[in-house]
Parts: sequence; structure tokens; C-alpha cells
Amino acid sequence: MFAAARLVAMLGALALAWPAPALADEINVYDHIAATDLDPALADLRPLVYVPNEHGASLTVIDATTMTVIKTIGVGSYPHHVTPAWDMRSLFVNNMNSGSLTVIDPWSVRKVGLRRVRAPYNLYFTPDGSTAIDIAEPLDRIVFYERATWTKLGRVLIPSRGVDHVDFSADGDYFLASTEYGGWIYKISVAARQIVGALKVGGKPVDVKLSADGAVFYVANQGRNGVSVIDPTSMTEVAFLATGAGAHGMAVSRDGTQLYVSNRRAGTISVIDFATRAVVATWNVGRSPDMLNVSIDGAQLWVSNRWHDSVSVIDTSDGQVIRRIRVGDAPHGLTYFPQPGRFSIGHNGVYR
Repeated sequence: MFAAARLVAMLGALALAWPAPALADEINVYDHIAATDLDPALADLRPLVYVPNEHGASLTVIDATTMTVIKTIGVGSYPHHVTPAWDMRSLFVNNMNSGSLTVIDPWSVRKVGLRRVRAPYNLYFTPDGSTAIDIAEPLDRIVFYERATWTKLGRVLIPSRGVDHVDFSADGDYFLASTEYGGWIYKISVAARQIVGALKVGGKPVDVKLSADGAVFYVANQGRNGVSVIDPTSMTEVAFLATGAGAHGMAVSRDGTQLYVSNRRAGTISVIDFATRAVVATWNVGRSPDMLNVSIDGAQLWVSNRWHDSVSVIDTSDGQVIRRIRVGDAPHGLTYFPQPGRFSIGHNGVYR
């Protein structure tokens, strides 16, 4: 396994030669989440919020309409995220310490299966639906599976500690992965299943989101208290946006024009405008906002409070807290489901 600095030197020319993303006026990667119409197959599902309780080995289920807890489901040890399947027909609870994925049927809201994978902190799917990607954070590796059969295809060893969040390029050819404890960002080819670029940003980089035009990636950094803007062609940081202490999770607004950033230690949510690449608002919401999802109509932001055993519902028009709902111990990567979009690329509900 190469040392991180040595890897950068070896890959410099390759990163610069990687194809540039499409021009801003050619695409909007979030076109298909802007409409509030659901897939007809999901239209009969009532909107629920699934909250994994990291220290409780449980899943709290909240009715999004009444904002009340309707049930608690026992799952594996250290559940970190609830990931909608690529085809949006089931949900996977990522039980990191149990080495398993609890399968939830969103129609019956019951456990219907268990899938064994290596230390799943996070789970993603390639945009074409061919591959499931297990982010095995404790093992510093990314494991690739054939999605339909869960046959293991290969792995990438990450030469920096704490790999945990990724997002894909507009064409799905590669993704950027953050390493929370090493301060590096890696560019990984999906087809080759290997690292093709690297950048040290320092701090503690966490969540990763592609811009609407596909030109840059945003990376929340809880050690630097803001968000890096990364050019994936040159693998350089082209801007840094200060947001607040402990910048951690991110979610795209329903219309695809803005990015919500949770500042966990500050107790705030910052709003970044994709067009100007600038922070346009910061809301004082209190508690310890962590991972986020928007409601189907985009009017609400649902946020887990990692250190306060609760979920906040926030009005996206003005940042006011509408409701706080008590859940289990150390809630983390919640998902509001169902959602608009053609397919899920994983994490806690990221759609294209």
C-alpha cells in the first residue's frame, strides 16, 4: 500500500489527463429530483423518516406527516446510515460493527432480510445500477459488489484513515471519496476500481456532493469548519467556504439550486448557492445537526442531532425549527423516504 504523499506524485499526470466534466450549460445532475412527482410504484407509500441510532442498535421510524414516532426496530451494532436501494424498492441499514445490512421493506416497515458485507459504514450504488459499493471505514477499504447478486468484484485499499463518504461524477465514471481521519480526498475509477487521483485538504473531510453542473465537488470539513470546492480534473481545491464549526453533512435542495450544510459543533445550518458558490444564509437551529434529508415538497429539512438524541424538522424558507422529535441514542444518517428521482446512488438517500 502506497503512502499518501507518494501516491500523489505518481498520479499527478494521470489526474490532469482525466476527462473534464461536461460544461455547465449542458447538464443539471439534479433535474430529476426537482419534480415532486414520485415514481408511480412508490406513490402508495406514506412518507416516513428512518433514523439509525448508532449507540442503540435500533432504527426509529417517524411518520413525516404527523411528526410522531410510530415504531422502533432492532437492527445490528453501530447502525450509521439508512440507504435506499438503487431501485428504491427496499432500504438497507448499515450495521458497521455487525458486518451486515438489515433489509427493510418500506411498504410493511419490517425487516425482511440480512446481507453480510464487510464493516459497512456507508453504502453506495453506481448510477448505472450495476455495482454496490461498501465503504468499510474501519478497514480503510472500499469493497465492490455486483448489485444484482452481491458477488464480490474487488476492493480498493485506501492509504489514509477513515474513508467514509463519496459522490459520483455526472457520467458515473469515477467518484471522490473523503477520509475523515487522514484529511485526503481520493478520485477512484469505477471501471478500473483503482485510485486515479488524490488531494490532501487537511482537517477532517466528511460528506461529499457534486455541484448541479457537474463541474466541481463540495466536501464538508469538520476540522476546517467549512466546505472545500474541488476541481476533479486537476484535483485541486479551487475555493474554501467557511460555514461553521464542525461542518459535517450536506443535502441538495429540492429545486437543485442550493446545498444545505450542517455545522455540528456550531448548531447551525449553512446554505450554499450552487450558481455563485457562496454561502447565502446560516440558520441557528441548535443541538448537533448531523445528516440531512429534504421532504418531498422541499419545504422541510429533516436533521439528526447526533449528540442530543433527537431529530429536528426545519422550515427551508426561513430556517426556523418546526419540531424536535425524541429518538434513540446517537442518531446518525437518517433518510426521508420515498423521494423523487430515477434511482438512488446510496448514502442516506441521494438521488439522480
